[in-house]
This record gives sequence, C-alpha cells and structure tokens, in this order.
Amino acid sequence: MMKSFGIKPKRTAFCSPWQNGVAERWVEDSRRDLLDHMIVLNQRYLQRLMNEYVGYYHEDRTHLALGKATPAGRSRTAEKGSDAGCRVLSMPRIGGLHHRYDLAT
Repeated sequence: MMKSFGIKPKRTAFCSPWQNGVAERWVEDSRRDLLDHMIVLNQRYLQRLMNEYVGYYHEDRTHLALGKATPAGRSRTAEKGSDAGCRVLSMPRIGGLHHRYDLAT
C-alpha cells in the first residue's frame, strides 16, 4: 500500500526512538489516551477502539503544534461575545472516554 503512494520504507535502528519521532509520538499518545484506560478483550475489539481513536485524534483532539486546531481542520464555533449564558454541549467520543465540546446554537 505504501508503494502506491510513492512512499519508500526506511529501516531505523532497534531501540532508537529518536530516529522516528512521529511514530513514537503516535504510539505514546494512543497508549496514554486510550489503551491505559481500557481492557482490550480481543483483536477485533482493539481494531474497533483504534478506528474510533484515529477519528477522534484527527477530528476532535486539539494539537498545540497546530495552534490548538485539529489535523482535519475543524473550524471553531463563532463566539457570541461575552454572553455568559451560552450552553456548552458535550459529545462523548470513544465510549465516553473523551469528549468534544461545542457551543449550543
């Protein structure tokens, strides 16, 4: 599959996380945000959890390196001035483990 995108794999040295920081960061984030809080029963359940997490990671989870934006480019809700009476909606993600918050319209 990688070859179809023109990507060539490159081997890294064993036990050298600094050589592939992006992959190491992904493993760390997925373990800390998801797997440390779940009991994985089988491979099918793990696949479902990881699919949900990938969606959450790209569409809902903010990243400081992106200026608190998401990789998918979710737009911010327009703020309604200093209206303290705004309602905040909580939308559960990954079975309620994480949430996405938005202003009610």
